Amino acid sequence: MKRKEFIKKLGMGSMIIPIFASCSKEEDPTPSNEGNGNPGENVANCTNTATETAGPFPTKDPSSLLISDIRADRTGVLLNVTLTIYDQSKDCVPLEGALVDIWHCDKDGYYSEYGGSGMQNVNYNSVHFLRGRQITDENGVVEFITIFPGWYQGRSTHIHVHIYDESGQSLLVTQIAFPEGNNSAVYTVNAASEYGYTKGMSDYTYNENDNVFSDGVNTELAEISGSLEEGYSLNHGIVV
Repeated sequence: MKRKEFIKKLGMGSMIIPIFASCSKEEDPTPSNEGNGNPGENVANCTNTATETAGPFPTKDPSSLLISDIRADRTGVLLNVTLTIYDQSKDCVPLEGALVDIWHCDKDGYYSEYGGSGMQNVNYNSVHFLRGRQITDENGVVEFITIFPGWYQGRSTHIHVHIYDESGQSLLVTQIAFPEGNNSAVYTVNAASEYGYTKGMSDYTYNENDNVFSDGVNTELAEISGSLEEGYSLNHGIVV
């Protein structure tokens, strides 16, 4: 089957087990993961990226979202995302032709395709912002244009990723963690009320207390660079 025909027909193709955000862990006021992450360490060691939950807000129909600019009507600080996918079974050569889906919340902590319930009171069931799919090139690379994610109670800043091979077989569901600390983009962006980020950091859940990342982010911590004015760039290597 040709790739374009396949993309149109492909659905989620895997069972999603949702996990509910937890607020039970005590938040540590000391920031962790100062500075930029090191996305190349697990790639250099050819170590598989950690598997994580896709829930509770996975994309319902990712095959319909073959787009690189996933902002839609969402406003916030620009974020350019570059992901490189590596094949662990072939000594971590770049994986060409993989389908890569990403999704994340907006600056206020809300997801599209969901809402009107206890999990998310604002109803965004009929819209599809901050979700998209791309196909890796010969260098294993996909790129997305988005905004810097906000956060919600029980979770640190993060981006969800689901990777499939060319035939639609699920290879990995994971999440991307962001470096934290007083000099980090997370700190700077969440203090930028002029860009609409109004929550600040006073109730923020750091990676070490996050209900997904608390067991470590060694294979999931991205490298972030840039500024509020020019926007930020996220680079991350994922081994499947």
